Amino acid sequence: MDIHIINTGISSSYLIRDHGSVLIDAGVPGRIQKFEKRLKDLQIDPEDINAIIITHCHWDHVGCLKGLKELTGAKVMVHQNEKDLLEKGTLKIPPPVTRWGKTMHFLLKGMGRTMSTEPNKVDVIIGDEGLSLEEYGIPGDIIFTPGHSLGSISIVLDSGDAFVGDSAMNKFPLTIKPNLPIFAEDEAALKESWKKLIRKGAKIVYPGHGGPFSVEKVIEKAEL
Repeated sequence: MDIHIINTGISSSYLIRDHGSVLIDAGVPGRIQKFEKRLKDLQIDPEDINAIIITHCHWDHVGCLKGLKELTGAKVMVHQNEKDLLEKGTLKIPPPVTRWGKTMHFLLKGMGRTMSTEPNKVDVIIGDEGLSLEEYGIPGDIIFTPGHSLGSISIVLDSGDAFVGDSAMNKFPLTIKPNLPIFAEDEAALKESWKKLIRKGAKIVYPGHGGPFSVEKVIEKAEL
């Protein structure tokens, strides 16, 4: 199995390839060329990607979704709690849970008009029970992991690689080292989601912002 990082600035998307190919998250708006170049460099036909999994519907994770859908023809997958957000292009910033989060929240609210997203049709709705990715050629599962947002999902591969969206962060200016998110709609649910991910066998964490790190970093921060 191959895991490729596609960096679109502050956000990281991930292309997973095994017997099939899926893309996790769609980056910030206006960066479709970065996806096209990365796929070209990897010598991957965009039409080989059969699913685009959106971990949550914030602007920096769905920004290039419309262009990627047109480029790949892939099915768009999102949790049922955020289907309407994606299809209406609704902007939502979760509340801060740290001091630095309060500062960033103030700055992001000021950028509201530049953080809008285009409406996108959902093809596959993920329920609370999650979904196996076997039919998409990937040995792993989509797991419902609310906390950062009420419809956050994660992908845990049989290998222990876990793609968690913003359930963890590892990039300045959001954080200076691996940490829990500075924004969350439900902190208690976030910790329960991490317990679920650990039970599922998560070993290496791939956040939506920054590079991968060991799950032990989360266990330490969340006191799990």
